[in-house]
Parts: sequence; C-alpha cells; structure tokens
Amino acid sequence: MGVFALASITLAACGASSSHANGVTITLYSGQHVQTTDALVSSFEKANPTISVAVRSNDEATFDAQIVAEGSRSPADVFFSENSPSLEYLQQKGLLAKVNTATLAKTPSKYNSPIGDWVGVSARVSVLIYNPQLIKKSAVPTSVLQLASPKYKDKLAFAAGETDFQPIVTSVINTYGTTAARNWLNGIKANASSHLYPNNETVANDVNRGLVAFGVIDQYYWYRMRAEIGPSNTHSKIAFLAPHDPGYVIDVSGAAVLMSSKHQVAAQRFLAFLVSAKGQEIIAHSISFEYPVASGVTTAQPETPLQDLQPSPIDIAQLGTGQRAITLLRAVQLL
Repeated sequence: MGVFALASITLAACGASSSHANGVTITLYSGQHVQTTDALVSSFEKANPTISVAVRSNDEATFDAQIVAEGSRSPADVFFSENSPSLEYLQQKGLLAKVNTATLAKTPSKYNSPIGDWVGVSARVSVLIYNPQLIKKSAVPTSVLQLASPKYKDKLAFAAGETDFQPIVTSVINTYGTTAARNWLNGIKANASSHLYPNNETVANDVNRGLVAFGVIDQYYWYRMRAEIGPSNTHSKIAFLAPHDPGYVIDVSGAAVLMSSKHQVAAQRFLAFLVSAKGQEIIAHSISFEYPVASGVTTAQPETPLQDLQPSPIDIAQLGTGQRAITLLRAVQLL
C-alpha cells in the first residue's frame, strides 16, 4: 500500500456531523488508498447529507486481526479491503453481513463474494516492471516459474510482505502444488536476495532507477509512478506474463458490512454508492490507477483495458483467505 496507506491508524470524521438532525455516523475501516477512499467518502456524504463517515486507514491484514479481536464489539460498520483474501478471511469467521442483492448486481459475479458477503469494487493485475537498460524485453520472463531460474540471480526484485503478492503465491500453489510452490519461492528468494523489499513502491522505484533489472508488482504502481515523476523520468516499462499464466492474477478490492454494525441501513447505502456509476467514475479517474469493475464503468486512465487482459482463470473462491500463501511464505522465511 505504501504512500497511499497510513503507517498507523488515523481517524478522520469527514463531512456532515452526526449531530445533524436524524444524522448517523458510520465507521469505515479502510485498507484502500487514502486519496481514493477520501474522494469516495466525500462524494457519498454530499449525496447522503444525513450520513457521515469516520475513516480509519491501515493495512488490511492489521484490520483483519483487529476485527476478529473486537468481535461483536467492533466499532466498524464497513470494511474496505485492498484484496479479496482479507474479506474472505472475515467471511469465514462469520463476521460479515449479507450485501443487498441490488448492490451485488452492480458488479459481475466473478468479482463478488461467492456467497454474497462482500461486493467487488475495483481491481488490479500483476505485471513485471523492467528496465530496458538492464534487461531486454525478449529476456523478460513470460511465466511465473521462470522467475526462479538461476539465470535471474540478482536481477529480480519483489516485496513478499505485500498483500498484493499473496494471490500470486496462492495461484502457484493452486496450479503446481505446495511442494513445487515452496521450491519456486526458495528460487525467487535466492534470485532476489539483495532486492527483497518492504513494498511495491520500492520495487518500482529501484527498477526505474536502474538498481535492479526487473520486479513483480501490480500494474497500478507503475502507472502511478509515471504520473508522479513524468514520462521523461520514467526509464522502466511493464510486461505481462503469458496469457493465463498462474502469475498473471487479477486482484479484487471489495467492501463489506460487518455483522456487528449498529447502522446496517447506512452501511449498506455506502456499499451501494461504491459500486454505483458515480462511485465507479471516481475510481475510473483516480490516481490510484485501479480498474472500476461495477456499473459498466471503464477506466479513464491510459492503461490496458480490463477487458483486454488475459489473466489466470483462478477465481475468488480459489484465492480463498490467503492463508495457504501466508503459511508457505513463513515456511521459507519470506514473512
């Protein structure tokens, strides 16, 4: 999440106060980008003047643990996650309420909770970022397994602790089995021994500066970096793995209402806004460079359209809670 997430929990009461007549304040736990979340909240409050949203931002894994610990006492009404495994984890704990049917219908079912406990809001896709001065396009891997090839020793960078990386690991486990996935992780760990980074922003920055040949990120990190530093200072490019490769994974960000919420109606209204045309247009124009996935809205940013991607067929249910990936990453001491 990097610069778009707060390192520690912050609380911001946005817009209308709960002291307004007939007003209510809902609390949003957000693991999403702060700027995009703030834009969505501001627009929602303008459209719903009797509802204000208090936003707490942190890493989604931190919120997962916190929500479980809080249980029925959680002050949160809505959880907005960067990746689906975080939501699936809470769903398995029985902590999420059913999303209104009309809200779910705004997003294609493949991007929603398999049992209707959360709704898909946006998406990203895994790519390789590479520096043409250090590695030719023809030498860039086309399959995820190639990342472990000894020929890429000291050329690879990745951030194992990023929740964006876990779906890739899950996909490799799902396709090739746990033993092969463990061997693969050991191989990429050896290749990236001097370039194991804490976040994807560092991966993108160091590849762009020529400090390492290539790395694994989600596409939005590169587009966002280019927007921030300008095309003339962008010395890197991105490449997709081969169509349907297990490393070519779409990550879905979603939102859910907590079962314990005391403001179910207002919380459901916030979810409905996130997937409405108005909410999706905010994502379509956002500097987060995520893909809107609901209400038929497409990105306004100059990036490969979502419908043109050819990702792995792994689905939300197969990605699951991410626990298999976390267990394996810990076993090889990458977490």
